[in-house]
Amino acid sequence: MKNVTVTMEDSVAEWVRLEAARRNTSVSRLVGEMLAEKMRHDDAYERAMQDWLSRERTWQTDGQSYPSRSESAT
Repeated sequence: MKNVTVTMEDSVAEWVRLEAARRNTSVSRLVGEMLAEKMRHDDAYERAMQDWLSRERTWQTDGQSYPSRSESAT
């Protein structure tokens, strides 16, 4: 574990203190959990994007633009 100093606006500090109290945890633990969740979310998004980009494309186009929504509904 690393200790860090975080600078934030007074209103944000007040909110995080209240939120930590509501969750019966410390500000430090709450901020750490929020950052860990953000990291997991970003990592999952990056993996999904890389998976999508690495897929072999099965659709082909002859260079024409896609049909409009009204054209494709018929």
